[in-house]
Amino acid sequence: MSEIRPLRSALYLPANRASAVEKARQADCDAVILDLEDAVAPEAKSEAREAAVAAVNEGGFGHRLLVVRVNALDTEWGPADCASLAGSSPDAVLVPKLCHPEEAGVYRQQIGDGPELWAMLETCVAFTQLPAISAKAAATNLTTYVMGTNDLALEMRAKLDTARTPFLPLLTQAVVNARANGLAILDGVFNDIADEEGLAEQCEQGAVMGFDGKTIIHPKQLAICNAAFSPSAAQVERARAIVAAFALPENAGKGVIKLDGRMTEILHLREAERSLALHAAMQRNSP
Repeated sequence: MSEIRPLRSALYLPANRASAVEKARQADCDAVILDLEDAVAPEAKSEAREAAVAAVNEGGFGHRLLVVRVNALDTEWGPADCASLAGSSPDAVLVPKLCHPEEAGVYRQQIGDGPELWAMLETCVAFTQLPAISAKAAATNLTTYVMGTNDLALEMRAKLDTARTPFLPLLTQAVVNARANGLAILDGVFNDIADEEGLAEQCEQGAVMGFDGKTIIHPKQLAICNAAFSPSAAQVERARAIVAAFALPENAGKGVIKLDGRMTEILHLREAERSLALHAAMQRNSP
């Protein structure tokens, strides 16, 4: 099994808020997303761009993946965002509103080799093109999808509540396309910072659907998000038992065994191995 990279939580913050960037260096998240797009007013775009490049060059984010979300290339700021990052080395560049298969290649040309590409899925057109976009992901080192449920709701004219009923088919479609092409995928943000119960419900929904983690907008949301996308103590214990049982000499070469009265297959072994790898990675990254 390839090395597991935890992506339970990805924290958005405006790149031009120096105090927030500094706190993010110690935040209990798996990724930090320095935002140049939605969270930054037009008059502050240049300042945010300079601050993002400075933060990337300074480093100090530890195990956390450092991602910069740029403005789209068809805006007045997007080309300059990409050009400024071409000479720096964030872990990834997150591009907004990716709609067509060829667009990832255009961003790659602008940014150059080095950072991974992450892509926001937040338009209706994107979901009509998603298989083609996903099939070309490897050629541009597009590694991760990020759901943009707020913008998607606006385009669909649909209500974005905690249950997200209108969006469930699209969320599933995104996960299926990501898994079919070896991509990671993060769920969209939860807007009500004060509603911890609603956040927990939506995080659990995302975990059940197969997302790797969730993007969040405030550090207060981290603990709930991390817990939802982490193996529980009971799951870790069960995973260890499954791995140990398949390792017994009498079970060598078997595709199915009986463990604690349950039929347990190789697929359960693979799931157990992944849970233990994720748990181990989380332990390595903990303070």
